[in-house]
Amino acid sequence: MLFLDIADTDFNQKFDAILSRSEESGREVEQTVLEIIADVRRRGDAAVLELTRRFDRLEAAAMSELEVSAAEIEAAFAQVSAEDIAALKLACERVARFHEKQKQQTWISTEEPDIMLGQKVTPLARVGIYVPGGKASYPSSVIMNAVPARVAGVGEIIMVAPTPGGEINPHVLVAAKLSGVDRIFRIGGAQAVAALAYGTATIPKVDKITGPGNIYVATAKKLVFGQVGIDMIAGPSEILVISDGSGSPSHIAADLLSQAEHDELASSILITTDRCFAEQVAAEVERQLAELSREAIARASWDKYGAIILAETLDEAIAFSNRIAPEHLELAVSDPFAILPQITNAGAIFMGHWTPEAAGDYLAGPNHTLPTGGTARFFSPLSVDDFVKKSSIVYFSEAGLKRLGSDIVRIAGLEGLQAHGRSVSIRLAGGSGQK
Repeated sequence: MLFLDIADTDFNQKFDAILSRSEESGREVEQTVLEIIADVRRRGDAAVLELTRRFDRLEAAAMSELEVSAAEIEAAFAQVSAEDIAALKLACERVARFHEKQKQQTWISTEEPDIMLGQKVTPLARVGIYVPGGKASYPSSVIMNAVPARVAGVGEIIMVAPTPGGEINPHVLVAAKLSGVDRIFRIGGAQAVAALAYGTATIPKVDKITGPGNIYVATAKKLVFGQVGIDMIAGPSEILVISDGSGSPSHIAADLLSQAEHDELASSILITTDRCFAEQVAAEVERQLAELSREAIARASWDKYGAIILAETLDEAIAFSNRIAPEHLELAVSDPFAILPQITNAGAIFMGHWTPEAAGDYLAGPNHTLPTGGTARFFSPLSVDDFVKKSSIVYFSEAGLKRLGSDIVRIAGLEGLQAHGRSVSIRLAGGSGQK
């Protein structure tokens, strides 16, 4: 863990190791992923079966064995407690309620009497959602990807999830059913992304792929973009806490570790104006680390990519936060609403001492699929907008074209596009274009 003063002359140099953490082995990964994508495009189901055996240690004689059956989903409900099902239902309801507010309707403007303009909003026909597996199972990721798609009106939701050894977490299956997922396949990695992007005999081609994954999944999404849409390129998880020294050091330590336990590349950062508070948080992190079931992962993350930074003022801390554009930003200050207007770059903003980041991960309502690695400067959280497409509507009456046509012809001439101009001028001249 780095303990830094933002005023140090070598601060940027020392902090750069955290900012560049996700760039490791990028070229080697990309070459491997390119080969996997090419194999799936060439051999389809046969390649998916072989790659699943190799990477997930899952033996399947046919693709039908990789699709989760209705009976398996029913059995999952029998395995999961009523209390757990109720909690997952509540999460689905709250996430749906929040995302309903994001829906946009088709609209038409008739402000001009001779021209009608508008926008047609159409749900995507089919989407693929990627749900991470392996080190942990994430029913919340199912909900955060599937519920907005269903709210948007997507026709079919295909879910893929790696299942090393063949086992799939029953809570993930319950969440999928409650969220409205249509089909589930036990495949993961770059091969799952390729199968969704190009389609195989068994796995249908989708219009868009959403959801987080490891570096192979993120790279595959980047490489198939254009063939299909994607939500964003998600990197390792991260949290930044801005503190003025108020609140509890134990609470802040717990919040930092909530991200550190994700994986070894996760980054947890506290920036505070109070040195004594910073030292108390550092000590509390060490104490709490020993109590975690995922201590080894959290400790590796904290040791290599954790940081406590001292700032002279809150304004200095805010400027730093806006510069790095964190995925999760906690405003652990006495009056978070006073500084909220100054926050310009963050995936999600958690306000005050009683709003831990985990509230947003599971139950608050806003989406937890967020931009990472500084991309909150230009990306937004996953939303209903990710699952619709928008078409412009343009209608000119004869009077409308005559009113604006000469200027259209003039601009076409500025660009040297004679046929563009003629398509308007031939109408203005009264030519029908027919013999």
